[in-house]
Amino acid sequence: MSMGRVLIAAGLVLVVLGLFLTIGERLPLRLGHLPGDICVRGKHGSFYFPVVTCLLLSAVLSLAMWLFRR
Repeated sequence: MSMGRVLIAAGLVLVVLGLFLTIGERLPLRLGHLPGDICVRGKHGSFYFPVVTCLLLSAVLSLAMWLFRR
């Protein structure tokens, strides 16, 4: 694939990501705070692990890469 196509694809991905981050605060489910994410709060600290968010991002990126290779 030529370098121009790679740059165009990267630019489109950045535009979509920017739009998502801009309007993402208005969505009812925020990325990183989905049901199923682990959050443990203690007296002296807290632990947060976004399990469902990681799975969702992995599925979306895998689909995008599969479509990109075709």
